[in-house]
Amino acid sequence: MSNYRHFDYSRYMKTTIICGMLGAGKTTFIRQFITGITGKAVVLVNDFGKAGIDGETFEAGGIESIELQSGCVCCTLKFDLITTIQKIIDTHAPEHLLIEPSGVAAPSGVLEALDVLKINTATVIGIVDASEFLELYEAEMFGRFFEDQITNSDVILVNKADLVAKKIVDRTVLTVEQLNPNAIVYQTVNCSTGAPIPEASGAERPTGRHAHHFHFETVSLKLGDDLDLESISSFFHEMTTGRYGDIIRAKALVNTLQGPYKFDLSFANVQSVPFEKPVTESRIVIIGTGLDKNALSFII
Repeated sequence: MSNYRHFDYSRYMKTTIICGMLGAGKTTFIRQFITGITGKAVVLVNDFGKAGIDGETFEAGGIESIELQSGCVCCTLKFDLITTIQKIIDTHAPEHLLIEPSGVAAPSGVLEALDVLKINTATVIGIVDASEFLELYEAEMFGRFFEDQITNSDVILVNKADLVAKKIVDRTVLTVEQLNPNAIVYQTVNCSTGAPIPEASGAERPTGRHAHHFHFETVSLKLGDDLDLESISSFFHEMTTGRYGDIIRAKALVNTLQGPYKFDLSFANVQSVPFEKPVTESRIVIIGTGLDKNALSFII
């Protein structure tokens, strides 16, 4: 490694970590947030599957990004995260570095990596899906992992507030505030706060061993460019039925016969939107538990 230990890069480079469960709205937030950044900004994104998708999504929107694929930045890729941040500093010299860990990564692990680089000031923005949070949290599906994301955040967006009743949103906000009374909490739709996001307040974060990522299975597949839009859309809806296992997240970029499209499945919600430009390689990433990998490998 180079002589990063001799310099405090936090003195001139702002660092923001954007965390949240799969499908909470991290990519949507970054694409909006970065428009208000002055100076050179770089996004370091960690897609959990082998066929990274978020990096190309950022590039299509004119956002400079670096990808760390096929692993978790708080565990197996921690050394890669450290060396990649160092390389970004050396070769890109950004004034603002944004780090988007995978939705199954714990932000405390990223903070530990930044500490190795002597980057001691970072703003952590947590995004919570109001349509899913209470059910998952009260069922204790993700245990300390959920709490790690919330308790380490300086700012928390209770997102998708338009998709559930106000009483659910209010209960979500109350739960989040009880877990982290120091955080600034916003209720948002499409991750829009309507105001500049404050930087880290300097409040102390929890100490001790961080919660490692939640262990999901993944399937990453390359797709052809001769697929019909309707057939891909039908497959995404079929994945919500449990036929292929408990699929909580799926993403795809596909050059369909009707043009390039981006597909998203978050728990039971499916969306498809035209993509800004032709996709470099049609592909899909599926994340969940108990996946029928053989069936998924032959379905498309």
